[in-house]
Amino acid sequence: MNGRHAVTGVYCAAATPLKENGDPDLALFADHCGRLLSEGCHGIALLGTTGEANSFSQDERRSILESALAAGIAADRLMPGTGVAAIPETVALTKHALSLGVTKVVMLPPFYYKGVSDDGIYAAYSQILEKIADNRLKVILYHIPQVSGIPLSIPLVKRLAAAFPETIVGIKDSAGDFANMQALVAELPNFSVLAGADPLLLPLLKAGGAGCITATSNLVADSLRLVFDHVSDAAKAAEVEAAQARINAYRTLSNSYVQIPTIKAMVALKRGEDAWFRTRAPLVPLNENERADLAAKFAALD
Repeated sequence: MNGRHAVTGVYCAAATPLKENGDPDLALFADHCGRLLSEGCHGIALLGTTGEANSFSQDERRSILESALAAGIAADRLMPGTGVAAIPETVALTKHALSLGVTKVVMLPPFYYKGVSDDGIYAAYSQILEKIADNRLKVILYHIPQVSGIPLSIPLVKRLAAAFPETIVGIKDSAGDFANMQALVAELPNFSVLAGADPLLLPLLKAGGAGCITATSNLVADSLRLVFDHVSDAAKAAEVEAAQARINAYRTLSNSYVQIPTIKAMVALKRGEDAWFRTRAPLVPLNENERADLAAKFAALD
């Protein structure tokens, strides 16, 4: 927004298309990335929750990232998720990204063991960064406790940001608690606080946040970009509010059924590409009745 954030803008939490045999459809994924950028995204936050990252092997994750680069997507527009349950694998995935010139990553904490202390999470992130030992790296922490079971408390985030100020530069807050985001912005004004929930983009930007990493940008990147670009333009206030309302309508529809299969089904409807309906187990695609209901409601949007 104002140059003080290391990472700022509209990033798409990109969905991952699958072939009939369940393998990632690398060509379609790379094409999707290109279209997202042309529609207004500043970058692609691939291999996150919406991208079903934790259902893919390390080799598959590497190939998905490599496919985007091979298609001509610039390394500085990509921000893969590299945090997994085992520290050595997080290190390996992050080093792989760095070896390709991709320097920004979103990093979950180790998430299998629940009820761990802030000291334990701090130790994990510290060990990861010490093993990587690359001053090019920029890490966005990933706070999604309703899925990971591992909340990143504000004291912990402040401690990590103070210990690694050039590396740990922001957080994706997907908990949906706006008060937590406001507190992070207030206490860490140069830290990139990124909304993980689309309806909070506009209020977060007004509070001094840095942008978003959201699922609905697979569908309405143009509206998210309009909000981001014109949030401070009084002459466009009505346009911004209308864009945010459109974003919210798509987000609400995406919550009609299980969110990730629903987002993918909405992408399938938008693109006319049936590959997007597929999910990897344990997620299951929408059934025929759900798809028909979604299609009718989707057609009524805009």
